[in-house]
Amino acid sequence: MGAMPTWTIAPEPFDSPVAAALWRAYYTEVSDRWYLLHEGRRTDPGELEREIAAHSGGELAPPTGRLLVGRYGGEPAGTAGVRLRADGRAELTRVFVYEGMRGRGGAALLVHAAEDAARALGAERIVLDTRHDLVEARALYARLGYQETGAHNAATYADHWFAKRLR
Repeated sequence: MGAMPTWTIAPEPFDSPVAAALWRAYYTEVSDRWYLLHEGRRTDPGELEREIAAHSGGELAPPTGRLLVGRYGGEPAGTAGVRLRADGRAELTRVFVYEGMRGRGGAALLVHAAEDAARALGAERIVLDTRHDLVEARALYARLGYQETGAHNAATYADHWFAKRLR
């Protein structure tokens, strides 16, 4: 009997083909969920392309950011990003696992790796924002010790904000 596949997590250039595919999958899912909930339709393809192009992920490049890719059994399966903010806090972003890879512990491993990256960047606190309809994400963050806080940004679609002390 062969060994079970395992997760590996490593930094990835924000503009690599793997990172681009994960960003496209992430953005498509969260955008479609919002539009289906609020307008009963999927994201317009033109809008999807504009938004993906407008948010390249450059803020996740060293020296003030990191993009991490989780591979399950060697195959790209998820991502998490962290960027250092001007106020010295780190911001967790782009936490995503392909639907077929969920339930295997990858999201928690990605978040923990992002927290380690934030500590390495010098952050003592990490923050994030999410939406009310992303209930799985909110449950994950609560389970990992994040506390819901007041707004720390004016992100258009954000309606839940979380923070966690890292040191």
